[in-house]
Amino acid sequence: MDSNLLKIFVAVAKKNSISLGAKKLKFTQTNVSLRIKQLEKNLGFDLFHRIPKGVLLTKEGEKLLPLAIEIVDKVNEAQRKIKNIKKQDSLIIASTYSNTKIRLIPFLKKLNLDYPNTKLELVTNNTVNIKKLLVEYKVDVAFINNEPKHEDVILLKRFENELLYVESKNKNKNNTLIGHQDVCAFFNGLKKYYSHLGIEDYEVLELANFEVILACVELGMGCTLLPKSIVKKYGYLSKVKTIKIDNKIVDIPTCLVCRKDNLPKISNYLKSINLDT
Repeated sequence: MDSNLLKIFVAVAKKNSISLGAKKLKFTQTNVSLRIKQLEKNLGFDLFHRIPKGVLLTKEGEKLLPLAIEIVDKVNEAQRKIKNIKKQDSLIIASTYSNTKIRLIPFLKKLNLDYPNTKLELVTNNTVNIKKLLVEYKVDVAFINNEPKHEDVILLKRFENELLYVESKNKNKNNTLIGHQDVCAFFNGLKKYYSHLGIEDYEVLELANFEVILACVELGMGCTLLPKSIVKKYGYLSKVKTIKIDNKIVDIPTCLVCRKDNLPKISNYLKSINLDT
């Protein structure tokens, strides 16, 4: 069975649309329609119901989809391994939002200098989604918060973060927790710190931008927990009151990780890279 036909089938199935599937694959709609018909002919049954607003999987299509996804993923994995069998031609890097403010640019600059012929691709997201991408072979290496616990993921390099509890200099104490989102390690680190302090009664203000978070803290709208490097980057070290948090209470390292069975050719280089901030 032609894996390229399965790849087209998966794209159309995920979009419930031949036109959107074609757009994702950067093929013409006519080409995709012909390939779907070819696959249906090869299999001997229809894969989609054609409806005015797109397509829906038939019962046979629903049974084929998980098998097709597995085959397509395995083919993509094999292609990546063959491509990099002698040298690191490409590297897909994922990074948490917080790490983009701290180490990502120095990391990319070092790679570009030391491996100028390696094509670099970048994905940013939160740790939860990044680990999913890594496990599914969608990225090669990733910066995540905290050491990995997944059995298929290994640590390449651990970077320590000096964590600060940040509050307003001039306003009365406000225990409102200000953070990025509920899946953010620093957001949850502050909850852990509050628990250590015995603070159980507090409100939560979720904001997506670190600079806005710090501005709100300065205005007395609440408190936050962030790496010192982020507070320094945005120029708030002198604008707010900070308390260094003992890593025995809250410890949130940034970790460069990869899959055990998808080790980059430059893994030894990555294990020794210095990105001190």
